[in-house]
Amino acid sequence: MENKTSVFSNGLIWFGAGVSIAEILTGTYYAGMGFSKGLAAILIGHVIGCLMLFLAGLIGAYTKKSAMETVKMSFGEKGSLLFSVLNVLQLVGWTAIMIYDGSLAANGVIETGAWVWCLVIGILIIVWIAIGITNLKWVNTVAMALLFLMTIVLCFKIFGGGGHMAAPSPDAMSFGAAVELAVAMPLSWLPLISDYTREAEKPMAATAVSAVVYGIVSCFMYLIGMGAAELTGESDFAQILIRCGLGITGLLIVVLSTVTTTFLDAYSAGVSSVSICSKIKEKWFAIAVTVIGMVGAIVYPMDNITDFLYLIGSVFAPMIAIQIADYFILKNTDDAGAFHVRNLVIWVIGFILYRYLMTIDIVVGNTLPDMVVTSALCVAAGKIWGSPKKK
Repeated sequence: MENKTSVFSNGLIWFGAGVSIAEILTGTYYAGMGFSKGLAAILIGHVIGCLMLFLAGLIGAYTKKSAMETVKMSFGEKGSLLFSVLNVLQLVGWTAIMIYDGSLAANGVIETGAWVWCLVIGILIIVWIAIGITNLKWVNTVAMALLFLMTIVLCFKIFGGGGHMAAPSPDAMSFGAAVELAVAMPLSWLPLISDYTREAEKPMAATAVSAVVYGIVSCFMYLIGMGAAELTGESDFAQILIRCGLGITGLLIVVLSTVTTTFLDAYSAGVSSVSICSKIKEKWFAIAVTVIGMVGAIVYPMDNITDFLYLIGSVFAPMIAIQIADYFILKNTDDAGAFHVRNLVIWVIGFILYRYLMTIDIVVGNTLPDMVVTSALCVAAGKIWGSPKKK
């Protein structure tokens, strides 16, 4: 891609990423915590997650490399293949999950069969991919304006009706788990933000706007989900739309938000695939991922994604922690040969630590402690042994 993207364009891209059925559905899990406690957990989690998102995007923006290309600087040409493959797999999973959630919600508003909506949403995503990221400026502007207006209407319907929030429930998740669930969503975007910031005209500004816009919009979506579940007693998004009296407007929110968000997943799967094999064509691979996602959404149930989110966190939180330490503290900006064995070992430690910390209820969640420890190990090893010799 030779065309540069403006700060405004990057903001639009990440606005579209934030307006998501998955974010609203995740917000419904906060029902029972109480509004103030749930809000605090959502805000703290997003501050942590979006700070990491900003630093990850800044590496790509400064080096002009895609997300998986930046991984080579810390893990080596062949060592990075592990993360490229895992990233493609998680993006295929996200594509299927987003189409699945969107089709169920759309079918709840206008019942035609969920599989029909899977096809409709999938075809629209393919059209988005065919147009291309650099040719979507006016399309994105119109789409985001419509989404913004429709989500304001949805918010007013949910919070403007004078209803009362349910009392906190003893069965609600803990504050630490709630923070971690808020961290998990921006964390899931870490392995692909550089696919978009790498082409930014103004690296710092574009990356900052991307992280801030996504963070604000994502918090808004979480709050809509939490508020809707508290006030209506529903966790099914289609039923929430119906209870709020949103017919066609609700359907447009569902379809348009699913397309704009899932497009990013499919497109980045194409970009990441090039890191695995340079002969792969980004656009065609992205279309193939969309088709696989459509089939997966039609065939498999995907109602609870919390385990999926935590798996993504356990893989990519220690990965980006090492990248941040390597780039910003140790100032390692060159590719690390074929394998950076030391960093790969540290990543394994970080992965195991993350899974262990999941068993402990920590007030700030387990991502932040895991990343701090992993980064500290990386810096300490770098200071003691220096940069690895290229092989």
